[in-house]
Amino acid sequence: MSADHPKLFQPARIGDIDVANRVVMAPLTRSRADEAAGDIPGSEMNVTYYRQRSNAGLIISEGTQVSPQGKGYMATPGIYSDAQVEGWKPITRAVHEAGSKIVAQIWHVGRITHPDLIGGAEPVAPSPVQPQVAAYTRNGKETPPVPHALSEAEIQEVVAQYRRGAANAIRAGFDGVEIHGANGYLVDQFLRDGSNLRTDRYGGSIENRCRFALEVVDACVAEIGAGRVGIRLSPVTTVNDASGSDPQAVFGHLIEALNQRGIAFIHVIEGVTGGTRDVPGFDYAWARQAFKGSYIANNGYTRDMAIDAVESGRADAVAFGRAYIANPDLVQRLKLNAPLNTPNTKTFYVPGPAGYIDYPAL
Repeated sequence: MSADHPKLFQPARIGDIDVANRVVMAPLTRSRADEAAGDIPGSEMNVTYYRQRSNAGLIISEGTQVSPQGKGYMATPGIYSDAQVEGWKPITRAVHEAGSKIVAQIWHVGRITHPDLIGGAEPVAPSPVQPQVAAYTRNGKETPPVPHALSEAEIQEVVAQYRRGAANAIRAGFDGVEIHGANGYLVDQFLRDGSNLRTDRYGGSIENRCRFALEVVDACVAEIGAGRVGIRLSPVTTVNDASGSDPQAVFGHLIEALNQRGIAFIHVIEGVTGGTRDVPGFDYAWARQAFKGSYIANNGYTRDMAIDAVESGRADAVAFGRAYIANPDLVQRLKLNAPLNTPNTKTFYVPGPAGYIDYPAL
């Protein structure tokens, strides 16, 4: 390693996607889509936000729901309508013009929502287990109800929604997709025995609980190719009432199956999302060795940690979340070891440009 040219800042190939460096912008819910128009992104403000951060080798978009029922937060964008596809096009164009690549994070929140957010519909989940969390609606914090347990036919409908989301992402100009399989949302709900109490082919054994995740992956791969598909995982996180026994066995089985499919990357939250990294239950070094595609590490990485992780081979790339909220020029700051701006948490999920596109660059 040259002191001036760590591998973190050198080009790489993630699946079929060539990136200018190995700094990844993590998906960040900012609640600034046009909700009244149908959860459409693409305002001038949205375009500016992504363009400002296009120094990242790869940008993973904010979570974008694959159906109206998959929405869990106010003013989050979708990827299921033609209008939403058109709304994403100026964003992906701006990112590419600035020299970066961008994949769409496609998600379904499952039970982590409220009827107020999904047109009065019932939240859905693997099993009728009420989550012990609050949903944030226009009326403030609301308690999610007991969700509707998806039938096998309904599960196939949701798999098809992910497939359409992947196809729409390519139509919108994205370079690929990241399936949101982390943080207690629908894919994660199937994986964990705290939320999946099923006794059919989607529950019970580890193989059965991984079935939905792998069907979603297979659908996206069939639509856009394995080299443009990744997945985000959080084996030991507890956010959104996620709980499960033996994460090493469950996520070990899943990662081995993902490796067989040759997908582009796994994006792994190491520890509790946004919290401590020091949580037992899963061997990330094993995952790095077992998965032959790109391993993107995430959660509380500093500059020195990121440089060391990539240099040592423990990760192929490192994703930064909150640091990218407040530092649109993060790669330049990391290269120079310059001070970082502190994000204003009060502006994370509110409308308008404050705390969105007004953070200063160097």
